[in-house]
Amino acid sequence: MHNYQHIEMSAVLPKSALKAFKKSQLLRSRDLESLGIWRASLGELVKRGAISRIRRGLYTLPDAEITENHTLAEIGKRVPNGIICLLSALRFHGLTTQQPYEVWIALDGKAREPHVDQLTLKVIRSSGEALAAGCDEHLIEGVVVKIYRPAKTVVDCFKFRNKIGLDVALEALREAWRGKRCTMDEIMHYARICRMENVMRPYLESLT
Repeated sequence: MHNYQHIEMSAVLPKSALKAFKKSQLLRSRDLESLGIWRASLGELVKRGAISRIRRGLYTLPDAEITENHTLAEIGKRVPNGIICLLSALRFHGLTTQQPYEVWIALDGKAREPHVDQLTLKVIRSSGEALAAGCDEHLIEGVVVKIYRPAKTVVDCFKFRNKIGLDVALEALREAWRGKRCTMDEIMHYARICRMENVMRPYLESLT
């Protein structure tokens, strides 16, 4: 039996929970439970306006500022081992006119298939250096989110062109080059890692 202290429904959130929400705008039910708030209490706290339910198992404060990258923050909280990639990474970096309704994430080939309520995930599988290289951590709404750098994202677009279309990959390359978001050396570095040198070389030569 848990030794959590039951929160009176009429009470405000404890200081520990408020402090946690200030650090990260999104908390899972298990996070709140570790702070002494029973899962059975969450519905009443939502009803009383103490917290807001984003979707099942995920909560925030009612006055929390929701950013344009809120969905990525949700993924960072729910799938912390996932890396935002392809169309979602392009959108984050401003390198595409596409507005994907799915969230694209990269996972290790052996990782369990994630399921996030009310969000559609498109998962690509990778491993080793091809998975780990070019991954940066961004703080979005207080949540650490892993996102591939522009150069790695462009290379991945060519690697997975059968999934997103060659036209999208070419647009990403042009936008990254014109916007000076990455150098040719950076692109070639990740192209070598992902074994895309021969595929990308003609398109890179057309830029210079």
